[in-house]
Amino acid sequence: MKLATQIKRALLITSGYAFLTVCAGSVVNAKDVTWEDIANDAQTTQDVLMYGMGPKAQRYSKLDKINADNVKNLVPKWSFSFGDERQRGQEVQPIIHDGVAYVTASYSRLFAIDLKTGLKKWKYSHRLPDDIRPCCDVINRGAAIYGDKIYFGTLDAAIVALNKDTGKVVWKKKFEDHSAGYTMTGAPTIIKDQKTGRVMLVHGSSGDEFGVVGRLYARDVDTGEEIWMRPLVEGHMGRLNGKESTPTGDIKAPSWPRNEKGELKEAWHHGGGAPWQSASFDQETNTIIIGAGNPAPWNTWKRTPGDSLFTSGQAYIEPSTGELIGFYQHTPNDAWDFSGNNEIVLFEYKDDNGKLVKAGGHADRNGFFYVTDREMLAKRGEYPNKPTSLLNAFPFVDNISWAKGIDLKTGRPIEVNGQRPPQPEPGQKKGKAIEVSPPFLGGKNWNPMSYNPDTGLFYVGANHWKEDYWTENVTYSKGAAYLGQGFRIKKMYEDHVGILRALDPIKGKIVWEHKEKLPLWSGNLSTAGNLLFTGTSDGYFKAFDAKTGDELWKFQTGSGIVSCPVTWEMDGKQYVGIASGYGGAVPLWGGDMAALTRTVSQGGSFWVFEIR
Repeated sequence: MKLATQIKRALLITSGYAFLTVCAGSVVNAKDVTWEDIANDAQTTQDVLMYGMGPKAQRYSKLDKINADNVKNLVPKWSFSFGDERQRGQEVQPIIHDGVAYVTASYSRLFAIDLKTGLKKWKYSHRLPDDIRPCCDVINRGAAIYGDKIYFGTLDAAIVALNKDTGKVVWKKKFEDHSAGYTMTGAPTIIKDQKTGRVMLVHGSSGDEFGVVGRLYARDVDTGEEIWMRPLVEGHMGRLNGKESTPTGDIKAPSWPRNEKGELKEAWHHGGGAPWQSASFDQETNTIIIGAGNPAPWNTWKRTPGDSLFTSGQAYIEPSTGELIGFYQHTPNDAWDFSGNNEIVLFEYKDDNGKLVKAGGHADRNGFFYVTDREMLAKRGEYPNKPTSLLNAFPFVDNISWAKGIDLKTGRPIEVNGQRPPQPEPGQKKGKAIEVSPPFLGGKNWNPMSYNPDTGLFYVGANHWKEDYWTENVTYSKGAAYLGQGFRIKKMYEDHVGILRALDPIKGKIVWEHKEKLPLWSGNLSTAGNLLFTGTSDGYFKAFDAKTGDELWKFQTGSGIVSCPVTWEMDGKQYVGIASGYGGAVPLWGGDMAALTRTVSQGGSFWVFEIR
């Protein structure tokens, strides 16, 4: 299918559904959420207050009442339907607070559901214009909560604060032009600046595929007013308190190409780098840590020479001013849309000398797993990567073709010649196709991994696939796809696409694996009960032994699962919840994978499970 047709189809599914309703019955005000509640999210069991289940984003729970011995007795308590005809991809991680689940859904909707009864407390449907530009389905990955408010982003590049008890709009801020391609799909993050004591709402933008300049924002939690904005393309100017602050990196943008007149070329003006996933927050170093998206356009020759900073890597941001104080680039001058948005999970381990190392773990779309020294990246205040900040890097998927490995001394990939798609010959519309692995959908895409401190393992929902890739001529046009690249994703193996793997980050080894016929697009959750929970594209919610990878339990939800599970304790009992509803990028862009998943029913529901 031609790119223009794919974009048009993605737009058509969003039109005609612009309305706003707020439904509220009798309301009992729940307790407000404090920063201390959020900071301790990973240590408490009754709530899930943060995307990633804590500032470190480990997606680990101390609960063990549901465990490897009794999980076979897990059954549904109730399920809640999101309703109406807008059953697209449901990629949410719910927020759980004081007996209520806050669940975002496709088309910028938010539901408050009573956890005891499964009944709706209220619903908010954002009024969407017809000309939104969603790249990869009309999904929403979740909300943030603080005080008496619940916050989430919308597909028309806005962020909304609602009263968490009534669903009434408290404030709403439009942050960019949606007709240019700006959207918001990721969950915002609440952080507390350790220098000033100020609690703020941090969120990014989406839209790299339309040639936006990716930006990260901090807002006042009570009013929504912007505190600062940081662009993630070198040389673009930031803002602080409504005024220009400092450029990102060097104002002359030496990592981006110039023409013979010395002027920055078109690509720099539309350079990508959107931080469309959610941030981690290192409280000890007072640092916001977030992935930066792919450069735009995808066509590498439009951005050569140079590394296209600050794209396709992990950014370290000072929360008081929004300054970029550290950056590690996974894929310099990214030619494959590998991006760098996947979560950076904060964890600790002891090295061979018994020294405690404070690290960040990242499974990149480029197929390599990175372990970085997060303290060094947060403190050194300079860019190109110093050798000592990269602690380990190894493949977590098979048959990576674009690079032989990552040089631990320089931090740069050891590229394979001929794996950057060649330019079109003079007079031709597209270049010669080459086969690349991973494809642009990645060894792992957005779907978050978990880290279990009991086992010392990361659990990664990955995929084995490849693609035919070719360059195309491209010129920027507002609101149009800005890629300069064509593709067709193909199978790598006949027996599976999805590959769930447990990784030892220190030894760089795969401990166990589990294969799935369809692509894996669900996040996962590990627990002290020696369990790993995740969903599959053919609709199963599954539990595995976290140490061995043995499949212990599964339940069919009726639609593909592309969301993130959570667990909590209520009235002394442990529950597990997950949203079901197939969609996301695979059915829109997945080539052979789209055909493979065509039989999966669409849906939109939230399920809660218990032991009986």
